Amino acid sequence: MPIATEIANAAGSFRFNAGLLEKSLEGLSAEEWQKCPSESSNALLWITAHIVWARSRVVWMLGTEWSKPWLPMFSRGSKQAEAGDCPSSEEILAAWNEVKAVLDGALENASAEKLNGPGPERVPSFDGKLSGTISFMANHESYHVGQAAYLRRYLGHGQVAG
Repeated sequence: MPIATEIANAAGSFRFNAGLLEKSLEGLSAEEWQKCPSESSNALLWITAHIVWARSRVVWMLGTEWSKPWLPMFSRGSKQAEAGDCPSSEEILAAWNEVKAVLDGALENASAEKLNGPGPERVPSFDGKLSGTISFMANHESYHVGQAAYLRRYLGHGQVAG
C-alpha cells in the first residue's frame, strides 16, 4: 500500500534517518554509548532510546500499540539516568529494530481520514492535523540523529554521511 500523500515526506525522513542513525551507532563500544561531551549533554544511549520513545509515540498516534517498560525514562524532558538504571545498548538496538518495523507498517496503513484529523494535544503540528504532528516528529527525529552523528565524530569514529 502506498504511503498517504499527507505524510510521504515524513515517511521518507523516517527512512533516511534510520540509515543515518544506524551508521552513527556502528562499531561503538559499551563505554562509548555512555560517554557525554559535557555534564549537560546526553550520551548516545539516551539519544537513541529517546528516538525509540519518539517513534513509539508516532506509532501510538497512528493507532498501533508498541512499548517497552523503560521508555518513560527517555520521554520528552527526562533527565539522563545513571548507567546502571538504563537498558543496555543491545536492548535499545533491539527495540530500535522493532519500532522501526512497526512504524513502517503504521505509516503504510495510515488513512487520509485519520491523518486529516486533529493531532494530540500539546504536541506541535505543522498544519494543525495529525499529518502535521507526524511531520513535526520526523523533524524532531532528524535533530536527534544529527546529535548522534556529531557524537560519533566526537568519539573519534568516521563520518556518517558525505
